[in-house]
Amino acid sequence: MAHFAQIDFDRNQLAVPPAILTSDNEVLAGQGHWSSINKGDIAMLAFAQSDAAGKRVIPGTPVFDGDSAQAGFALNAMCYSFNSKANRDAFAADEEGYMARFDLTEPQKQAVRARDVPAMVAAGGNVYYLAKLAGIFGLNVQDLGALQTGMALDDFKAALMVHAVTERRVNARELVS
Repeated sequence: MAHFAQIDFDRNQLAVPPAILTSDNEVLAGQGHWSSINKGDIAMLAFAQSDAAGKRVIPGTPVFDGDSAQAGFALNAMCYSFNSKANRDAFAADEEGYMARFDLTEPQKQAVRARDVPAMVAAGGNVYYLAKLAGIFGLNVQDLGALQTGMALDDFKAALMVHAVTERRVNARELVS
């Protein structure tokens, strides 16, 4: 079971399970891993979990680990190649030929054909590399986030803004102080 801590240093509110917050505002995050919490931030921390095989598990999140990196190597290499405009143009001109050039697996090819970003992630794609491919499809990082969470784009943007620190919020906080 995951442990959660919610900290709001501005209001001096702290809700954590016992014995996981030290006097130095360090939080024990699983087996020997430590994470700092910066004052002024509200943090929701999910502490690391492992499955029966000892692999890291974050509920609702595909974990990009060594196995994923190996499985997705061809897909990620192809996406990395899109740093070059000539390669983006070559892909747009002949997607099948370009995918064959990088020896993508059939599930990776199917995900690319379907423009199915969550399936690309499941096939070993790393979101940072997939962002280049998504750009070719006319998608941005917020579009990717909405796809990965299953939310409508406007709902995803609204969820981001709930937690955002914007200039307007900073100015409003300064006026209240």
